[in-house]
Amino acid sequence: MSARFAARLVVSISGADVGQRISLRRRLPTGEYSDVVGVLESWSDKRLMVRRRNGELVEVPEEIMVAAKVVPPQPPPRRRPRREEPGDG
Repeated sequence: MSARFAARLVVSISGADVGQRISLRRRLPTGEYSDVVGVLESWSDKRLMVRRRNGELVEVPEEIMVAAKVVPPQPPPRRRPRREEPGDG
């Protein structure tokens, strides 16, 4: 028996979400999907500009966007516990 399920793809962002962190799924020319997560920097002329956490700016044409939503801000980096050195105590 094979399990089949369908995901509901919804675009729930708008130009009012500029400045928010978003998760966006786009359809590539190969038919595959690719996700972009970052801050929506602009949305004009049917083009979205999303800044990834590594600083890369990704341009996404509206017509290839299949799903998108606002997501919580990126959590702060975790601090590693300090290792005690001999003689520290």
